Amino acid sequence: MTDVSILSLAPFRDGETFTDAVDDLVDLAQRAEKLGYSRYWIAEHHNTPYLASSATSLLIQRVLDKTNTIRVGSGGVMLPNHSPFIVAEQYGTLASLYPNRIDLGLGRAPGTDPQTARAIRRHQDDFAMNFPSDIKELQFYFGDDDQGKKVRAYPAKGLHVPLYILGSSTESAYLAAELGLPYAFASHFAPRFLTQAVDIYRNYFKPSAVLDAPQVIAGINAIIADSDDEAELLSTTSLQFFLNVVTGDRSGMKPPVADIERHVPPHILNMAKSMMACSIIGSPATAKEQIEELQSRIRADELMAVSYIHDKAKQKYSYELFADVVRSL
Repeated sequence: MTDVSILSLAPFRDGETFTDAVDDLVDLAQRAEKLGYSRYWIAEHHNTPYLASSATSLLIQRVLDKTNTIRVGSGGVMLPNHSPFIVAEQYGTLASLYPNRIDLGLGRAPGTDPQTARAIRRHQDDFAMNFPSDIKELQFYFGDDDQGKKVRAYPAKGLHVPLYILGSSTESAYLAAELGLPYAFASHFAPRFLTQAVDIYRNYFKPSAVLDAPQVIAGINAIIADSDDEAELLSTTSLQFFLNVVTGDRSGMKPPVADIERHVPPHILNMAKSMMACSIIGSPATAKEQIEELQSRIRADELMAVSYIHDKAKQKYSYELFADVVRSL
């Protein structure tokens, strides 16, 4: 059976404060736990006024403290921004306080613009070049063997916190396959190489001490309602979110707009829609057909949903319907 999970960027709705966005994040995690979702991941973004996900580990701790069983993790830690040693100490601490509930998703991108990336880690220019070696360093810190080294990240030693490789390109697929680690593809905003990357990952996968067979998580936009028309209307909030990304608009998540396409230049609209190409939008019956078509191509072990829905009750209902549909397959 395909697992279901959630990725949150901790977005602000129009008019909300930072505290409001964090409260929404926690509230949704509690609902996800009641619905039986496998995991709840929180992204890392910087210098983005409409996202509250700049200090991911702190938000993870907040969610862990307010839930009981659901796995919580980073989706992900943008490793070029951080010292692997500090990451191991932080997530080792979380894993010690909340045993068997921590995931550590790792990304190669800085999660921000170049200027902000330099402000985060000024001393390093080749942000992505060290990504493979940084992952291996993390594996050492979470492992049992000292390998004759004097520097260890406590309390990470021996905790074996699960690592996941995040990616939006074929390059990340080769790396995840080589390391024998689970692979999470960011098709919720960069769907172009999804099928190709998943095929590469499976074809080149090497079994490891942590994983015998490939494990694929696919990010999707999921907006499900009682009718196709209602879901299409609700999805215009997601469309506006991606239009903001394309145009550089830094405002919060907006209510749905019925005639939005009339007000957006076609080339801008097409760019935003291309980012949403991996989306499940419709009634439960329509969503089931769309998921079946997607799974016929990628056979994901887990579908990780992102739902930018302005109305909080309708967002929770969408996640409930999504879980029901996936479990019915």
